[in-house]
Amino acid sequence: MKRRGVTLLLVLGAILGIAAPALADGVQSGADVHVAQSLGDRDLTVIIRRVAEVPGPVHVDVVTHAGTPAGDVALTLRAAGAPSSTTKVELGATPGFYSGVLRVDRPGPWELAVDEATIPFVVPAIVPSPWENATYGGFIAAGVLLLAALLFAVFGRPGLALVPTAGVVAAVAVGVTAALLAPSIPPVAAPGTQLDPTYDNVMNPYERTSIVDFSRPPVNLVPSMDGNDLVLGLTDGSSGRPVDDLLVHDSAFIHLVVVSPSGHLRHLHPVRTAPGEYRARLRDPEQGTHAIAAEIARRGGGVQLLRSSVDVAGSATASPNDGKTETAMEIREAGRPSTITAKFGERELQPWLGMLGHMIVVGPVTDSAVSAPIWAHVHSMIPPVPGMPDKPDESVAAYGPDVPFTYSFPLPGRYLVWIQVERDYSVVTVPKIVDVPAGKVASK
Repeated sequence: MKRRGVTLLLVLGAILGIAAPALADGVQSGADVHVAQSLGDRDLTVIIRRVAEVPGPVHVDVVTHAGTPAGDVALTLRAAGAPSSTTKVELGATPGFYSGVLRVDRPGPWELAVDEATIPFVVPAIVPSPWENATYGGFIAAGVLLLAALLFAVFGRPGLALVPTAGVVAAVAVGVTAALLAPSIPPVAAPGTQLDPTYDNVMNPYERTSIVDFSRPPVNLVPSMDGNDLVLGLTDGSSGRPVDDLLVHDSAFIHLVVVSPSGHLRHLHPVRTAPGEYRARLRDPEQGTHAIAAEIARRGGGVQLLRSSVDVAGSATASPNDGKTETAMEIREAGRPSTITAKFGERELQPWLGMLGHMIVVGPVTDSAVSAPIWAHVHSMIPPVPGMPDKPDESVAAYGPDVPFTYSFPLPGRYLVWIQVERDYSVVTVPKIVDVPAGKVASK
């Protein structure tokens, strides 16, 4: 009997040892969500930190920049339209990070309201994949069947032991096959990135969904002015309904470039105030027709660049960007790569919108930016630095100060170029004019 007891303990230990890792597998670890927000007179970056457990806390950082007025902002979490958690964050006069804590009680689609702005995001669920279930289920079943076979053999029923023994072989085959094939099985479309998120598909992302989620038509942009607020109306090019499926793309829902008649650049990040409606304030706007371009990423529809113009009844005089820095330019003929390196002295820079620097290109320009055929948004990537995080936020000032860009100007002519970087929580905008020569025509 003692030997039988030892055998049973060994088998149970083997079963428990196989089953234990299943408790920790299948966790969908989310990531921090960084969203730039031009909220009234404030330029903020809202960081929704990764949700570690549900129910549990949601840590939100509000990053202010130079010139942002002090005061408080209200943070409210909503799920299914009902407020769940509210707090206030007091923003100081010194730019930097200010934090608040809210709570979520379920996975699925949520909405963070920052005053009148709303930021949709998804709290992931802990959902094991079918092949993980098959792997662990196969080994657990093999352990149970092995225990049954040993019991039949110990109690003198060797004939009956053959049935669970065959089951052990089949269960192990299932588990091993699932484990070997799992790395080559493509992941399912993630709710919130390729599919419209709902509570049901977040809880069960392996449920089959309609293929219409994977294809979204182009977006129509209708700009208008409401006082000094530029209002963007986004409508679906197929149905005409409001577009409410934008994704965070390079740390913003919309990268809005506004060029005034005198060539003043505004790089704004409108806030969502209603389905298909985004707003950004034009402080001290210049009177006249402003050229605008909105870069968006639509769920299942890829990145789109929307162009338009808007008439502004402002009163301010012309106010071109006045940032200055030494710039080394190697401008080649149209169609060939050119290099532009901005040198920002000795002090190091912070990442802005996830990049070391941004370069806005508009041209060729004759009368105004409204008629320019080329609009481009070029990035200078953050170089890997030993000891630094792969995706640093604005708290890390350890990059530059030289900021290189490579771009092939498609057409010859004069281009308006603006280079933007962040230092001391202040965005520096440096304007440049670039003349691009025509390519040589091959002689016959």
